Order: sequence, then C-alpha cells, then structure tokens
Amino acid sequence: MTKLKLGVLDQSAPGPNDRAGEALRNTVALARVADRLGYTRFWVSEHHHAPGLEGSSPEVLVAALGANTSRIRVGSGGVLLPHYSPYKVAENFRVLEGLYPGRIDLGIGRSPGGMPLVSKALQCGEAGRKEARMEDMLAELAAYLELGDPLPSGHPLSGLRAMPRVETAPEIWLLGSSGYSAALASRLGAGFAFAHFINGTGGQGAVRDYRRHYRAGPLGGRPKATVCVFVLCADTDALAEREAAAMDLRLLRQEKGEYGPLHPTPEEALAYRYGEREKRRILDNRKRMIVGGPDKVRRQMLAFADSYRTEEILVTCIMSDFRLKVRCYELLAELFLG
Repeated sequence: MTKLKLGVLDQSAPGPNDRAGEALRNTVALARVADRLGYTRFWVSEHHHAPGLEGSSPEVLVAALGANTSRIRVGSGGVLLPHYSPYKVAENFRVLEGLYPGRIDLGIGRSPGGMPLVSKALQCGEAGRKEARMEDMLAELAAYLELGDPLPSGHPLSGLRAMPRVETAPEIWLLGSSGYSAALASRLGAGFAFAHFINGTGGQGAVRDYRRHYRAGPLGGRPKATVCVFVLCADTDALAEREAAAMDLRLLRQEKGEYGPLHPTPEEALAYRYGEREKRRILDNRKRMIVGGPDKVRRQMLAFADSYRTEEILVTCIMSDFRLKVRCYELLAELFLG
C-alpha cells in the first residue's frame, strides 16, 4: 500500500431518495467514518439557493462535526468571506477553536456561492461592495485572530478584539479554482487548496506558482498545498462508471442552472439521450473526476498527486446511495491509509 494523506470535502448532497435533513445528518455520519478511517481533515462547503447542495452554514455544521469526532481536523471549505464581517467570522471560529482546540480549519473562498440575489441578500442589498477589498478583509481577519499585526491606530476599528480569548487559532486556507487565490495565499502566508473538482485545468501551475512565490505572512508561516477532486471509487470499474454517469448528468444540469433537488439515478442518466455538445462537455468534465475500481483509482490518484507534487488530496464523492458513498471512502482508506 502507498501512503497518501486524504481529506474529505463534503457538500451535503442528497441522494435520489434523501431529504435535505437526511443529507446533513449523513454529512455528520460520514465525518465519524472519516475520523475512524484515519482521514486528515473533513471540510464542508457553503452554498446558497442551490437545491441539491444543502450545506448553507458551514460554521454551524462544523460545530456538529467537532462534537461527533475526536481526532480529525474539521473546517470550512469554505466560508465566503466577501459576504460577511471579518469580525464575526473571527468570533465564530474562535468559538470553534475553543471547543475543539487544534482541530479547526478556516477555509476561505471569495465566490458568491449562489445567484446574484444571494449576494444581495447576504450583503443587505450592497452586493459587490466587498469583493474589491478581499485582501483588506483577510488582513482584518488575521488581526482579530491575532495571527498578524493588530489593526493600525488609524483604523476605525483599532483596539477591537474578537472573543473568546482562546490560546490557539484555526489553520487558515484560501480556496480557489484559478491563480488569483494562489497568488493571494502565497502573499499572505495562507495554505492553498485548489478546487480541481471545479476547474480541471491549470491547477498544477497555480499550485507550483503558490509554492514558488510563498512567503510567511499574517495568515501562516509555511506553505501548505492541497487539491480537491471528485473521486467515485467502487468495488468494480463497472459500478463506478454507473455512478459516474449519474454525476455526468448532474454536472450538465448544473451548467444549465438546473439545480434539481435530487441527484440523478444511474438509470436516469443511462437512459438520457445526449447531444453531441453534451457528450463533449462530459469528456471535459471527466477531467475533474477520478473514476473506477480500487486498482484503477489507486493508479490515477498517485499520478494525480504526483502531477500536483502534493502529499494530500481532498476527496469529494457524490453517489446515488449513501452506502456507496461510505464504501468509496472505505476503499480509499484501504488503498492509502492502511
């Protein structure tokens, strides 16, 4: 067996027969499985007004994950900082760090996480106001977490401290699917997680540039890079391909803005009549996935990790049945964590 650190990014996606509440409870159950199997970290995402991706409040969900695990790091993948007050984000994660010291990751994204109305609602009608000052917001967040310099005396919030005054701080990661977040992470000292499951091209270059230009800063003191990819591993290649067919149809629908409440079944996907353009999109989207039985997945994941020069991969697995999802993570643990 070849060692490779593995983490989980779970989007609380319900299967064809699941309700939203079941999807959230399954996320907690999956975290217990990952903790037992030896996974390194377990992150949950933030989406809004997107039926089929039920995790809208990672801070709340992380609290439940911490309470139901004992070893694994738990965190956000990620909090969409442009929507929020850095002060409130700092206090949320100080509370989490106080409850589960040394186990909290604060992953930060800059995407809207939903349609334009989402940004308008979250930012109290001022959508677009914060995106232009992401670097300033990160510096403010670092000050509240007491990772970097305090706010200067001329700052309108100078002297403000985030509570509770716990002794440790979360690990900071910037999430991205392009070179922008990589450059920002290298400049501020944060860890960097590339979302290969969103963008199947260009990630290796972004991670390489992150390492090349990294310098210690307010968000961290050493380079840390990971990459997140869809993995659909089953006991046989054929079963994995059936599940991947359902994922193919799901991604096509999402590209059309069709966020249905349920994941397509393999039967529905295999009966679907794809046009030529859709077939081309499926081939392109497969660059975002690793699919197969254990032997095939082992080879692909080792090659994938080598292409990124990383020792850790974050796995996101969406299956038509929760039992198959758990089995995917069990197989990966047998391959790499034994």
